[in-house]
Amino acid sequence: MKRRTLIVGAAAGALGLGWVLRPREGGADHAPYFLQLSAALDEAGLAKPSLVIDRERLLENVRTLMGHIDGRFHYRIVAKSLPSLQLLDTVMQASGSNRLMLFHQPFINQVASRYPQADVLLGKPMPVAAAHNFYRQFGGGGFQPQRQLRWLLDTPERVAQYDELARNLDHVMQACIELDVGLHRGGVRSDEQLLAMLEMIEASPNLHFCGFMGYEPHVVKVPIGEAITYRDRAMDLYRHYIHVARGYLGERWPQDVVLNAGGSPTYQLYDRGDFPMNELAAGSCLVKPTDFDLPTLADQVPASYIATPVLKRLDSLEIPGIDLGPIQSLWNPNRARTFFTYGGYWKAKPESPPGLLNNALFGRSTNQEMLNGSRNINLEPDDWIFFRPTQSEFVFLQFGDIAVYEQGRISQRWPVFAEQPA
Repeated sequence: MKRRTLIVGAAAGALGLGWVLRPREGGADHAPYFLQLSAALDEAGLAKPSLVIDRERLLENVRTLMGHIDGRFHYRIVAKSLPSLQLLDTVMQASGSNRLMLFHQPFINQVASRYPQADVLLGKPMPVAAAHNFYRQFGGGGFQPQRQLRWLLDTPERVAQYDELARNLDHVMQACIELDVGLHRGGVRSDEQLLAMLEMIEASPNLHFCGFMGYEPHVVKVPIGEAITYRDRAMDLYRHYIHVARGYLGERWPQDVVLNAGGSPTYQLYDRGDFPMNELAAGSCLVKPTDFDLPTLADQVPASYIATPVLKRLDSLEIPGIDLGPIQSLWNPNRARTFFTYGGYWKAKPESPPGLLNNALFGRSTNQEMLNGSRNINLEPDDWIFFRPTQSEFVFLQFGDIAVYEQGRISQRWPVFAEQPA
């Protein structure tokens, strides 16, 4: 056989193998759930990008969470992941918890105004100026910051700042100490640092030590099979710091001490066993963005979507300039059609209809986002496309009032947190 014949044959074989390996068609029309959700949005007169929460799925997720906690720990609701007062109302009522975790000063003021019974723990150390802003904007009422608001402090320097603020304002401030139990994102990392902070708090007439927070989401990001090992290391560190603090404080150890740990990715790791904390925090698992599609949350269901109308449909794929659209669609049948949406470029992934793809060659857009799909997707202008957020706290704030879906209709609209008090 001639060398040229061998080369041509090899090339043809490679081409044939490549064709066999090209992406398979994965498109389809909306499943019944999303058809019903589309009809509900149309009936409600919505015609812009909207954040939708399925209230029935939300409540199912609350029941799942409380079933795991099963009275072994207190439950603290992570409000940054559920950034709406009405959304918090729903979760607080369903869970029976008044414990909230906040991460943003304007939202602390809104929560203090709305929930006089709330027990608020800060989820991150705040600049002392932000703490000052809270007190300047606090309107009074039933909420008592000196008892119900627990500031998170991570260094001796931060303790000194808060001590000076508390003295200047003549306020009592609850001080919770952040522990580094393996995440390495700040917090106490040595006995000496912990004892220095406790000594400073004890010496202050205005600061009261109220407990610890040890956040450990890293334990589910380690190699498969090692999560329990890393969990146990984190909890051993937590126990150690409790032992050090109790040894120093003696009878001054708070009777109502807060020992916080956990998060949506990790809370189910504490279903069984003996652990040092007395409360677990979680929030995102109740609405389940895609970043929380984790083995530890397999029994919780997506409850939040971004819905946006289709503006335009093309039965081809065209790329301006050097038009590689026909080549893209020839190679990938999931790029046979083009849809442009109302808005886009959110922290979100296309969910329904299945098989929709972003197009890196065309580029992303916050105005009219291009999505490609197969010829099995029969969307028309004004139909709805659904995305799942990758996270909740930032994304939920981008769409105005949340559309609440239940029993086949949009039943309520829930305002999200505002940067400025109403």
